[in-house]
Amino acid sequence: MDAVPPLLDHLVLATPDLAATVADFARRTGVTPVPGGVHVGLGTRNHLVGLGGRSYLEILGPDPEQPEPAGPRPFGVDRLAGPRTLTWAISPADLDAAITTARARGYDPGPARLMSRRTPDGTVLRWRLTDGDHAHPSGLVPFLIDWGDSRHPAASGLPVTPLLEMTAAVPDPEEVRGPLAALNTGLTLAPGPVALTFTVGTPNGPVTFG
Repeated sequence: MDAVPPLLDHLVLATPDLAATVADFARRTGVTPVPGGVHVGLGTRNHLVGLGGRSYLEILGPDPEQPEPAGPRPFGVDRLAGPRTLTWAISPADLDAAITTARARGYDPGPARLMSRRTPDGTVLRWRLTDGDHAHPSGLVPFLIDWGDSRHPAASGLPVTPLLEMTAAVPDPEEVRGPLAALNTGLTLAPGPVALTFTVGTPNGPVTFG
């Protein structure tokens, strides 16, 4: 299995305290994530770091400058006790065709829906992504994303910590391998409690996050 999964778009490191997690990442790696933008109406914002090529890390947490959202914040950040790598996204060449193919292979990634966020310079980025409610409950099966005409975050001059490896654990790896194959991607899996970890190259040497 490749150390970096095929089609990787981004990793999601969710946290109940965005400022503290960004500061911890900067301390451990020597690289400071940059503000990505605000998810208006959802109560979250993010900071970003490039992982090399067309891939990046999203550090996502509550936005204290927004009012309380009407529903739960994305990725269950309100329920987290601390930062955790929850899931990942892939970017197929044709989102709709990838959904159709996956369904034909026995895995339904869910419908695609439109989302957006406002960057610090006021630009509104819009993308489509599959519904996370259909994803495998472990978070180890990625959701699908299509950035359309928007500028890809990894092409925005982000600081970069190259992704060296990405691995995961799950009680029954075979339950995850099927959906991964249906999506034309893969992930190094081992039996154990659910966990998603990644290692990046940094000025301080390799650093692993879970």
